[in-house]
Amino acid sequence: MAQTTQYPGLDMDRRSVLRTLGAGAASSAVAGTLGAGSLVLGSSPAMAAGYTDNDYIAFFSNFEALGANYYLYGLTGQGVPAADTTGIGTLGAVSAGGPVAFQSAAIAQYVQRLAVDELAHLQFFRAVLGSAAVAQPTVDIASSWTNFAIGAGLISPGQTFNPYESDVTFLLGAYMLEDVCITAAAGAARYFTNKDNVEAAAGILGVEGYHAGAIRTLLSNIGAGQATDAISALRARLSGVADQGTSIPGQAYNFTNVDSNALVYRRTPAQALDILYDGVPTGGGFFPNGMNGTIR
Repeated sequence: MAQTTQYPGLDMDRRSVLRTLGAGAASSAVAGTLGAGSLVLGSSPAMAAGYTDNDYIAFFSNFEALGANYYLYGLTGQGVPAADTTGIGTLGAVSAGGPVAFQSAAIAQYVQRLAVDELAHLQFFRAVLGSAAVAQPTVDIASSWTNFAIGAGLISPGQTFNPYESDVTFLLGAYMLEDVCITAAAGAARYFTNKDNVEAAAGILGVEGYHAGAIRTLLSNIGAGQATDAISALRARLSGVADQGTSIPGQAYNFTNVDSNALVYRRTPAQALDILYDGVPTGGGFFPNGMNGTIR
């Protein structure tokens, strides 16, 4: 079996992943489409920051479109269903790779769960917004990874990073995304004025925390600490907010990303976009043309 490209901090190939997690056939594609959540959340008065609850919900629907497409393409080679892409703003195309030829049944099943959950979140947000739902923006989850990987020092200029290459590279891509969503959601929580919105946001934030913790644990178990630390350092540099990898001093299995009070780090929308846009103010990185919605 051919070995995957080696990156700093990843002293492993497919065989070592199989030894750690167990080989097996990839799991089946996501079966069916989950329905949107039943809770209908109303609009709310303007927030202190000048945004409404629905502005934040639309903002996070862009996040979920990014995550759902990443996991769906990695699992099935296809993205979010067309019915879940329409709305206000310019409908953009998705550039992606996949499917991943997963060598671990365990990782394939993790990705299946991630894909189902992220799609359900996207559909829930769209149902909440109704006629105010925003269109799926242009999403680049094909070539954008290379610039992030160079910035993190995982590869050198002139090389490319393909997250769909292997189980490990796909998990690293997931690691890049998950903590950004969590810190942005935690940062927005204080601005929701509708209690139903707060409750729903807490529920979704909890699920995203499960996702990130599982991804961090999987990467810790296969010795990817140096790579995750480098990605966290990049996120910190781009956003100006602290970020911890999976091998902080004295802890080789750091499955949380928290401050000294054990509270998750928090980012403003602008700080989260500094990461997702790869430092380009009007759009770049994962969203070459920017997000759709008021917060962009």
